[in-house]
Amino acid sequence: MAERKTLKITDLTLRDGHQSLFATRMTTEDMIPIAEKLDGIGFYSLEVWGGATFDVMTRFLNEDPWDRVRILKSKMTKTKFQMLLRGQNLVGYRNYADDVVDAFVEKAAEVGIDIFRIFDALNDERNFITPFKAVKKAGKEIQGAISYSLTEKRMGGPIFNIGYFLDKAKRIEDMGADSLCIKDMAGLISPYDAYELVSALKGTLKIPVHLHTHYTSGMASMACLKAIEAGVDGIDTCLAPFALRSSHPAIEPFVVTLYGTPWELDFDLKVLSEIDEYLESIIPKYMAYADTTKFSVIDTGVIMHQIPGGMISNLVSQLRQAKALHRLNEVFNEIPQTRKDMGFPPLVTPTSQIVGVQAVFNVVAGKYKMISKEVKDYFYGLYGRPPAPVNEEIRKKALKGYEKGDTPVDIRPGDALEPELPKAKEALKGISERMEDILIYTLYPVTGLEFLKKKYNIG
Repeated sequence: MAERKTLKITDLTLRDGHQSLFATRMTTEDMIPIAEKLDGIGFYSLEVWGGATFDVMTRFLNEDPWDRVRILKSKMTKTKFQMLLRGQNLVGYRNYADDVVDAFVEKAAEVGIDIFRIFDALNDERNFITPFKAVKKAGKEIQGAISYSLTEKRMGGPIFNIGYFLDKAKRIEDMGADSLCIKDMAGLISPYDAYELVSALKGTLKIPVHLHTHYTSGMASMACLKAIEAGVDGIDTCLAPFALRSSHPAIEPFVVTLYGTPWELDFDLKVLSEIDEYLESIIPKYMAYADTTKFSVIDTGVIMHQIPGGMISNLVSQLRQAKALHRLNEVFNEIPQTRKDMGFPPLVTPTSQIVGVQAVFNVVAGKYKMISKEVKDYFYGLYGRPPAPVNEEIRKKALKGYEKGDTPVDIRPGDALEPELPKAKEALKGISERMEDILIYTLYPVTGLEFLKKKYNIG
């Protein structure tokens, strides 16, 4: 056999796996029975937190998110813990002030997060400045991520071409990232594009390169295999019961596929299968959250319209409320135009929701007859700099009578925000002085406060 090559596998089962398939509803209690077995497999890291977990735990599960990391850490001592952080958005849906970002990262590192995978929905690296500094200060690892996006069927065209991705990756490396992640949230990366992009990144960067892709389009396992051949340092997978569909490639086939190759994984299939059996046994609890509207494991639609699955479910519920579900195809046709007007933002939280809501308004009420507050904020510059110029005519329309003025700004979004923690501490007087609770309230003033009142039995 040729010389052994190390391939780092990040397991996403306990975060993005159940977020993608079961609306993030897996409880900590259901994670504990497999914690030690998972820890012993040999994964490079386990993604256990971030993304929607924080919101869902406080809003629906009545669980303290900080406790989840502590509990799992007490049972998993060998494998690094990883979280997904939305840059200046943290785990919320807007940009938070720098004091909130600093405090959040410090507390997350303290409870047990080792690797912070940090992305920005617009790929505006200015939104990395504060979180990167905070992670460095905490002595933890920064994995800077590029949100992978397309305007064509394959990588290329005037915006999301190889030059764009290399430029962003180089900036992220220069800012101090310890590794780089290609974050393909909609499962759009095709196998040969994965090969080309990873080859180019490996020839340009000194830091390791990881590939994160969703199975939505059916290309993910092929893309990972081509990325491995191109020299990728790590890939993301899930355990089989929480894999495929809008989740991620399954690890088990890779163990066999890579057997006898330089990338052979020293993973015990028997133990993986025991964990799989356990996961199968708890899935009935979560089936109500699964998408059972289609038999197909892949979404052929995403190959055509490139709209991530989570975004589609939001559109459907919006149209249902407006009694206009029959107009879903019109909205699909409208999204590319709305996205173009807004400078082609990658469709990932929160820009996917911002573009989606405006596209629905455009179909139901008429072109830009109604403009959401978030779209106004976006055109003003509060989310950052889009990948391409916006439609100036639409921007003028959006900013007409806008409270902050009609002249857009080009600043780091965090610079527009006053410190937020003093007010949050004041609001929680008599409830809690713990920084963990103050952060929950700051991130989600309404649902977070409800959670804290329940936690401390305040009527």
